[in-house]
Amino acid sequence: MSFEKPYSRRSFLSLSAMTAASALAGCASTAGPPPTAQPVIARNPINMFQSPQTPSDAELAVMYGPIEDGGFLIPAVPYQQIDPRFYRQQVVDPTGQAPGTIVVDTPSRFLYLVQPGGTAMRYGVGIGREGFAWQGSGVIQWRQRWPRWKPPNEMVARQPELAKYSIENGGMEPGLKNPLGARALYIFSNGEDTLYRLHGNPEWRSIGKAVSSGCVRLLNQDIIDLYDRVPNKAPIVVMQ
Repeated sequence: MSFEKPYSRRSFLSLSAMTAASALAGCASTAGPPPTAQPVIARNPINMFQSPQTPSDAELAVMYGPIEDGGFLIPAVPYQQIDPRFYRQQVVDPTGQAPGTIVVDTPSRFLYLVQPGGTAMRYGVGIGREGFAWQGSGVIQWRQRWPRWKPPNEMVARQPELAKYSIENGGMEPGLKNPLGARALYIFSNGEDTLYRLHGNPEWRSIGKAVSSGCVRLLNQDIIDLYDRVPNKAPIVVMQ
């Protein structure tokens, strides 16, 4: 079986600095016109569909079954209705990055957590308008279980109905309807908040797609798994 070649380090070093930061702070599933999305690029269909570590049906039923967490019951995901390449699975590492690094491959809708021994955990993600607004390298500065969602003032100005969740009002309480889901990982670059988030998501239909709004969203079951594997200060690279 052939596997996709690692991304060159030169391509990662050429990633630009933070842009459109003010738009990112929402990271929400709010209504709005869909963005003009980059196509999903299947760099190596053999690798994506025939990974030696593709989980079995029994494993998938456990991975994406209901979870009681933090006083909330996360419902099961109908994984049979999701493209199998977006299931959480171990693959040969295509990134060439050091173990412990998170790599977000925005065009392909994949997030990789690089592991020792030339492998990586791969997760399917959904990308919103804000997900296309930042690229570069940084660190996971902060991690939060069941985070509060605080839409920025710019978003509240556009959508006055969100005023009750504003920063001044303390944001939206954690829960199954909170746009940040069960976990959020906050990305900083050069010591500053990029306002770019990796976060949970109850909308399983958005995985593998470009949706109306948000940063990078994973299934709640997957963001919990990623959260448990990734410490603070873990390096992250986001490529467009």
